[in-house]
Amino acid sequence: MATTTLSRPSNDKWIAGVCGGLGQRFGINSNLIRLAFVLSCLLPGPQVIVYLVLWIIMPKKSSY
Repeated sequence: MATTTLSRPSNDKWIAGVCGGLGQRFGINSNLIRLAFVLSCLLPGPQVIVYLVLWIIMPKKSSY
């Protein structure tokens, strides 16, 4: 089920929770987003910088 806010979950994260948050926000399996990110790193571009910016910008999801 998709959520209406973009936030990093504490229960669905590997590194920072960015892919898990994107998956929850758009209703996509977070493992598919992780796979797409890893595959996109094979291409030239600012993927790692975008990930780091999202890590800084996205708030942590409150656990209560």
